[in-house]
Amino acid sequence: MSKKIVLIDGHSILNRAFYALPVLTNSEGLYTNGVLGFLNILFKILDEEKPDYLTIAFDVHQPTFRHEMYAEYKGTRKGMPEELREQVPLLKEVLQAMKISILEKGGYEADDILGTLAVKAEKEGYQVSLVSGDRDLLQLATEAIRIRIPKTKKGGTEIENYNTNDVVETYGVTPIEFIDMKALMGDTSDNIPGVPGIGEKTASKIISTFGSIENAYEHIEEVMPNKARESMINNREQAYLSKVLATIKTDCELDYRVEEADYQDIYNEEAYNYFKRLELKSLLKRFDGMSLSNTKSSEKNETKFEVITEKKKAQETFDEAVRTSLKAAVGFYLVTEGDVLGLALSYGENTCLFLCGEESEDLAAQDIAAGLGRLFGAGSSFATIHLKEQLPYLPEGTEEKISDMAIGSYLLNPLQSSYECDDIARDYLKLTLPSQSEILGKGSYKEFLKLKKEESTAFFCNHAYTALKAMPFILEELKLKGMDSLYKTIEMPLVYTLYDMEQRGIKVNREELKEYGDKLTVGIDRLEKEIYELSGEEFNINSPKQLGVILFEKLQLPNGKKTKTGYSTSADVLEKLQAEYPIVGKILEYRQLTKLKSTYADGLAVYIGTDGRIHGKFHQTIAATGRISSTEPNLQNIPIRMELGREIRKVFIPEEGYVFLDADYSQIELRVLAHMSGDERLIEAYKQNEDIHRITASLVFHTPFEEVTSEQRRSAKAVNFGIVYGISSFGLGQGLNISKKEAEDYINRYFDTYPGVKAFLDDLVSEGKKEGYVTTLYGRRRPIPELASSNFMTRSFGERVAMNSPIQGTAADIIKIAMIRVNEKLKALKLRSRLLLQIHDELLIEASKDEIEEVRKLLQEEMQHAADLLVALEVDVNEGPNWYEAK
Repeated sequence: MSKKIVLIDGHSILNRAFYALPVLTNSEGLYTNGVLGFLNILFKILDEEKPDYLTIAFDVHQPTFRHEMYAEYKGTRKGMPEELREQVPLLKEVLQAMKISILEKGGYEADDILGTLAVKAEKEGYQVSLVSGDRDLLQLATEAIRIRIPKTKKGGTEIENYNTNDVVETYGVTPIEFIDMKALMGDTSDNIPGVPGIGEKTASKIISTFGSIENAYEHIEEVMPNKARESMINNREQAYLSKVLATIKTDCELDYRVEEADYQDIYNEEAYNYFKRLELKSLLKRFDGMSLSNTKSSEKNETKFEVITEKKKAQETFDEAVRTSLKAAVGFYLVTEGDVLGLALSYGENTCLFLCGEESEDLAAQDIAAGLGRLFGAGSSFATIHLKEQLPYLPEGTEEKISDMAIGSYLLNPLQSSYECDDIARDYLKLTLPSQSEILGKGSYKEFLKLKKEESTAFFCNHAYTALKAMPFILEELKLKGMDSLYKTIEMPLVYTLYDMEQRGIKVNREELKEYGDKLTVGIDRLEKEIYELSGEEFNINSPKQLGVILFEKLQLPNGKKTKTGYSTSADVLEKLQAEYPIVGKILEYRQLTKLKSTYADGLAVYIGTDGRIHGKFHQTIAATGRISSTEPNLQNIPIRMELGREIRKVFIPEEGYVFLDADYSQIELRVLAHMSGDERLIEAYKQNEDIHRITASLVFHTPFEEVTSEQRRSAKAVNFGIVYGISSFGLGQGLNISKKEAEDYINRYFDTYPGVKAFLDDLVSEGKKEGYVTTLYGRRRPIPELASSNFMTRSFGERVAMNSPIQGTAADIIKIAMIRVNEKLKALKLRSRLLLQIHDELLIEASKDEIEEVRKLLQEEMQHAADLLVALEVDVNEGPNWYEAK
C-alpha cells in the first residue's frame, strides 16, 4: 500500500476555525478560539486519514510574483481582525511544540507551496490529502490528490472531498479546466478581474465546451451567449492575466524533505504544556497515552514529597507544622471521601508531606483530626483550595484563618471555566501540573491511594503546596485591584454560609412529589391523544424530524425552515404559529409538561436523602457576575412562569413545628440602577413609594398617573427591566410584539425621561472599552474582552454585558451580604430557625413556629440594611406551610 501525506493550508483553516467558534481567551488574555478550532480540524483529519507524513503551509506577509504582475491582486481583502492576527504566531508555536512540519516561503502563497508538494508527492507514489477552505485548490485534484474542504455546521466539522470526478460532477469541468473557469468568472476574494459579465454558470458552460480559454478564443465566433462573446473579445488580455493569477504554481523551489514531515511525536511534554497554558482542556485527553509528570515543572524547585503512614511520625509532623504556623502561613489540603483519607501539609520553604490514614494500620482519621485541631488552634494563617468541601472535617473557629485560593483566583479572573489546583499553579506560579481528570479519571480517591501511592502523594501535596505558594500573589493582586475587602467580607464568609445551607438541605414531601408526577402524566397522556387526533396519525412527538414532517409536510403549516436534518421545530418557530394552529399550542404545552416530569417530578426524587431532605450544592465560582449557582439539583431554576410549573414548590415543606418564611427583594436591580446612575427622577420615583412601572409609564407616555393603561404599564415594565440588561430595540420589539421603530421610540422616550440612566450606561460601555472591565459597587471586576472585538455582533454583546454586569453584580453582592448576615444572626441568637435556600433575590427560611415574628423582623432588618443606597431596599416576607404558599 502506498504511503500517505496530509498537506494543510494553515491560514485558510485557521481563518475558518476562527469564525466558526465564539471568541475565547485564556487566563492570560490570549485569544484561543482559532487555535482550538484549527486543532479540532487537524485531529479530525489525522484520526480519519492516519497519514504517514504531515505538513502545514502558511502564507508570508509580503508581495508574491502575482502582485508584481497585477498590483491589485487581493487588494479588496479586509485586514485580518486583531483577535485572529494574534493567533497566527501562537498557532505556529503550538505546531512547532507538537513537532509538526511547517513550511512557508517569501514570494509564494501557501497554495503554491501546497501545489508543489502535492504534485511532487504524487509523482513519488504517495496518496495526498490536501486540506483547505479555498476552492482554488480544486485544480490540483487527481485520483491520487484528494482536496478536502472543511465546513463547520452546528458546532461540528463536516468535510467535502474532491477527486477528479467529484470536481467534474460539481462544476461540470475537470480540475485543470477549473483554472480557466475561474479565470473567466473572476474571484472577488482574490480580486482576480476575470471577464466582466461572465458568472460561474456561463464560465462553466464555455470551458466545458471548449476545454480552455485559449481554445475558446480560437473559436470565439462559436462562444455563446452573445453578451459573453463580446465581453471576451473586449477583455482578451484581462482573461489571460486572470488565468495566470488563478493558476497554482507547482514547481516552487523549496527546501523540503518528506522524511522530515514525520509527525509521530505530537503528544509530547512541550505540546502538553502549551495545551495547558492555552487552557485547551477539551483536547488534553489526547495526551492520555503519554506519561505525565506529576511534579512541579520548575527546575529550581527542590520540594520533596513524602508520605507518612506512622502515627508517631505524624505527630512529629504536626509539632513542626504548629511551630511554623506561629510565625508563617501553612498550606493544607484535606482528602476526604465519606471520611478523612489523608492530609497534605506544606510549610516552610520546601516541606510538603502527605499524612495518609487510608491503607495505614497505625495512622487513623481521628489522629489526623486531632492534629488538625492543634494546628488550627495555634496558627492564624492557612491556605487551601476548595475549602467548602473540607469544612465537614475541620475544627470550628477557622473563619478568620483560612484563605481559599480558588475563591481568590475566581475574583481575579471570573471568566475561567475552573479554578482547580493546576489552573492556580499555571496562573500564579508558572507551573504545569496535570489536572485531576488526567491523573484520576473517574476513579475514586480510595482506589487512587491504594494503587498509586507515589502519584497520589504528589497530587495531594501539590494542592497544599500550590495553595501556600500562590497565596501571597493572589492576596496582593486582590489588594492592588481593590477586591481585598470583597474577598474578606463577602466571598470568604459566604463559603461558610453556603456550607451551612448544604448541610441543612430542604425537606421534600415524597407523596406530594409522586402525586405531582401522576398529575403531569395525566396531562401528557391527554395532550398526546389530542395531538395525534389533530395530526391524523401517531408519531414520536419528541422527535424533531418526525414532528417537522407532520407539521410542515402533512399539515402544510407555513414558515417551515428545512435544514439538512429536517424542519426546525424550535420554540421560536412554533410560538409564531400557535395562535392560528391549535396543534402547535398543544405541542408546546406537551413539551413543558414532559420537561417538568423529567426534570422535577422524576429528577428531584433521585436527590432525596435518607433524612428526607435534598442537600443541593451551591457554587460561587461559576457566574462571571458574582451570582450564586445551584446544582444537584438546580433549585434556583424552579419554574415560575406557568402555574403548573410553580406547583412543584408545594412538594418542598418545612419540618414539623416549622413554617417557611420567604423573603424577596422587590426590584433590587432597578433600585441598584437608580443608585448607581444617580438619576434624580428615577430616585424620586422610588421615593414616592408607588408603582414604579406605572410612574415610568406616566412619565414616558406623558399620561396622568391615574390614567395609565395596563398596556402602557406593561410596556414601561418591559423597558424598565430591559434597560438593566442592555436590551435592544429589536429585542424589546419582539418582547412586546411591536415594530423595531416603535420599540426604539419607547427606549428613546425612557432615556429622555431618565437622562442620568442613559449617561450612566454610556459611561459603563466607555469604561469597559478603556479598562477592559467594569466593576460593581463593591469593586467586583467583570472583564469584557468582547468589547475589543472587530466583530460587530461580538462587540454589541460586550456592550450589553458592560451595561448589565455592574447592576446584576452589585445586586448579587448585596444578596450575599444579606444571606451572610441572616445566617450569622440566626446562629448568634441560637435560634432554631435556619436559612435553607438563596434563589437570586429571594431567601427561604425554615422558621420555628415560636420564632416567626422574631425571624420576620430579623429578615426585614438584615436584608433592608445590607446596603445603604440612595433608594430604600424593599423586602416582602411571606409565610406558608410549603414553599408554594410562602412565595
